[in-house]
Amino acid sequence: MTIALTGLSHHTSPLALRERLMLPSDQISNILAMLHGQLGPDAGVAMLTTCNRLEVYVSANQPPEVLHKRITAFLGAISRLAESEFAEFLYHGANTDAARHLFRVAASLDSMVVGENEIMGQLQQTCETARNAGTLNRPLSVIFQRALKCGKKVRAETRIGAGKVSVASVAVDLAESILKDLSGKTAMIVGSGQVSELALKSLVAHGVGKVMVLNRTLDHAQALAAPYRGEAIILEALPCHLHRADIVVSSTGASDLILRRADFERAIEQRGRAPMFVIDIAVPRDIEREAVRVENVYCYDIDDLHGAAERNLRKRRNEIGACEEIIQAELESYLAWRGRLNIEPLIVAMTRRFHDVREQELQRTLKKLGETSPRVREELEALSRRIINNLLHYPITALKTETAGEHKDALVYLTRRLFNLEDMEQ
Repeated sequence: MTIALTGLSHHTSPLALRERLMLPSDQISNILAMLHGQLGPDAGVAMLTTCNRLEVYVSANQPPEVLHKRITAFLGAISRLAESEFAEFLYHGANTDAARHLFRVAASLDSMVVGENEIMGQLQQTCETARNAGTLNRPLSVIFQRALKCGKKVRAETRIGAGKVSVASVAVDLAESILKDLSGKTAMIVGSGQVSELALKSLVAHGVGKVMVLNRTLDHAQALAAPYRGEAIILEALPCHLHRADIVVSSTGASDLILRRADFERAIEQRGRAPMFVIDIAVPRDIEREAVRVENVYCYDIDDLHGAAERNLRKRRNEIGACEEIIQAELESYLAWRGRLNIEPLIVAMTRRFHDVREQELQRTLKKLGETSPRVREELEALSRRIINNLLHYPITALKTETAGEHKDALVYLTRRLFNLEDMEQ
């Protein structure tokens, strides 16, 4: 069974394209079910969606190139984009390459902020969503569990996650580089999710004097603001309070813009043209890109964080080699399991073939012997089983030990030919 990956990320595509391909979180289950229905009941489908990537993982009895084409066509259909608009930005992988990529993602080596921990929760959510949607088959479940294990091991045995390693903390570092000193500043957090909470913690640690938290649900805003003695505000009132903020960090799940250039033009006038730092971490974006043209408004989006993220990584770059060693070891362990999984049907078929012959010959012998006691029949039955089991012991052992070797495919092919098993399911 093939494991196929098709995706795009901040490494390969601009933010504007990622916005157009972003899948609403409340529709992922239905989207998974649609693709699963196209691939068949034995297939597995999972989708990893974050602000920086969209990756589709499929497990099915089809060649990789076929699966990649089907996934690409499906993405075009659900996003209503022509393939010519996005296909060149996609990357593809299958089997070993797909597993290696997923393990590196889990280890956060493929993240914009290398070492960040949020990806682990996102991978876990990917598994849960696919499981609840009924689209997570065994091969796909195992590869995600192995990836999560790899990610945990990387963080436990290296210092890749030491220090401030999140998109939110990098955004605050950028704010500090622009405003020089955050002490006494007023910060506005728009949204109340995990990124918003991390940004709030980092801002408070940098000494901001006052915090406002805005959300569509006031209770959620209050829950986030309360530990920091912040002010909770309903999201609809955002334009009325914008001028009060020296720093704005926006990370909502809104499908439309919540702030436009005109809102900042009014706010900056009300502020007496005092500078304002604005970072839009949301995908799709919360803030109209034209806001960057307003004088004294320093407006950035998630793709603008690359430089700050690179500076953040310098302290931990020497940990990458150790991370790669762990990834390689976990990958080899996974491939050995996958090899055993792929060989199981062959072993079952070969065992069944041998015992079918044993049973035929046993019945023929018993017929020739005529009347025999039950004890004699039992002894003959046991003898025939021992002979077959002994004959099968060495070939089965060889198949199991060679499943991860370079001659695996040749060994499987020859076994099928030698024992006339070529009609078994591939």
